[in-house]
Amino acid sequence: MEPDSIFLLGSLASLGAGLATGAGALPAFFFKSVSRRTLDAMLGWAAGVMLAATSFSLLIPAIDAGDHLWGSKGILAVLAGLVVGALFLDRADKWLPHEHVLLGPEGPASRMRKVWLFIIAVTIHNFPEGMAVGVGYGSGDVGGATALAIGIGIQNMPEGLAVALPLMGEGKSRWFAVIVATLTGLVEPVGGILGAGAVTLFHPVLPFALAFAAGAMLFVISDEIIPETHTGGHARIATFGVIIGFVVMMTLDVLLG
Repeated sequence: MEPDSIFLLGSLASLGAGLATGAGALPAFFFKSVSRRTLDAMLGWAAGVMLAATSFSLLIPAIDAGDHLWGSKGILAVLAGLVVGALFLDRADKWLPHEHVLLGPEGPASRMRKVWLFIIAVTIHNFPEGMAVGVGYGSGDVGGATALAIGIGIQNMPEGLAVALPLMGEGKSRWFAVIVATLTGLVEPVGGILGAGAVTLFHPVLPFALAFAAGAMLFVISDEIIPETHTGGHARIATFGVIIGFVVMMTLDVLLG
């Protein structure tokens, strides 16, 4: 496939995955709230999808690409990418003021309204997901990248609802809540364009780029999503949500990869 076509596919797929955040917020038109138990299960499921995507759609292809390009030294590029990706999210978390749905405010103090702090939080998390999709298509593995895009889109849906419902709880309109949730997902095509472009133009960065996205996503899973699901007394149901999400994404990767 031509580089231009790969770049276009990566951009469109990351856009679709980002818009899934808004699609996930649509139930806000019909429900003012969902139980904490349900939200924890949904977020656990999203974490499981991300964990499987990180393993099967990012790290394994990164290791394979590193071996192909540099033999036994390829693993060094993968390890570097993994660590740098995690550090990138760590610094973003520390330097940017933001607020999580369940865990509350993080980062430096800010006088910004809570709605904008919510937007920043989801934006921080969505950027590496879009980058992962773009890098996946840039690698040339269209089947695997499609599975990754579908998986990330699926896990974005509960995140969209998790953004919309608290906004409604603060008195915002249903339309406003859904639009904000949708906008938080639109950073994904930005990451997708950058990821697909970088790998298409500079193929040797592929192992590092895949591992970078994996490290960033692992940081989000461990530092944000799973802790959020374990603070409301429903850790067990959230754990089974992780397992189910992992199985769903693993199956998608096998069927489409």
